[in-house]
Amino acid sequence: MSGVNPAGCQVFSFKKPSAEELDHDFLWRTNRSLPERGRIGVFNRSHYEEVLVVRVHPEYLAGQGLPDPTSERIWDQRFRSILEWERHLAANGTIILKFFLNVSWEKQRKRFLKRLDDPNKHWKFNKADCDERQHWRRYMSAYQDALNATSRPHAPWYSIPADKKPYMQAAVCEIIVETLRGLDLKFPHPSPEVLAELPAIRERLLAENEPPA
Repeated sequence: MSGVNPAGCQVFSFKKPSAEELDHDFLWRTNRSLPERGRIGVFNRSHYEEVLVVRVHPEYLAGQGLPDPTSERIWDQRFRSILEWERHLAANGTIILKFFLNVSWEKQRKRFLKRLDDPNKHWKFNKADCDERQHWRRYMSAYQDALNATSRPHAPWYSIPADKKPYMQAAVCEIIVETLRGLDLKFPHPSPEVLAELPAIRERLLAENEPPA
């Protein structure tokens, strides 16, 4: 997104839910971070954590104040809530693009080792990420269910191979650029009344010699 005017682009990162966020439904914190009309919003993680991480670790549901946190129906209910919410956003003019950057198990291992071997990258290493590798197959199953259940023409999922970063970046950029081109964006045009006033305003500016008293 470096080529986009930062005044028109917002980035939101969603981490472990706060106490305030847990006092609301699972869509609340992403809903309140939606971009205004005419702006681009980038979510680093999103409401999908609630059908991914939480599905792999259902014990997290205990702190969410749900009527029945042990019900297996909760995942279908959450998929339905996501579908209805994204359909509502699309109907009101929001363009939704969802990217799953698919890094292989082996490539992730190599990246973690590279961070451990380079002191300058130790700050990027998180032991919890390494621990989560023990649940790899459960995560892959959760990803598959989430993508299949919630990819729609108005809110498509793009699964991007991400072992090679240049390819991953190019693939994502191509989708974003083509989407922006499809919007047929143009600079705003002044009204005929405003245009008619411009010559007189120009002459007035040319005639100015010094600030008024």
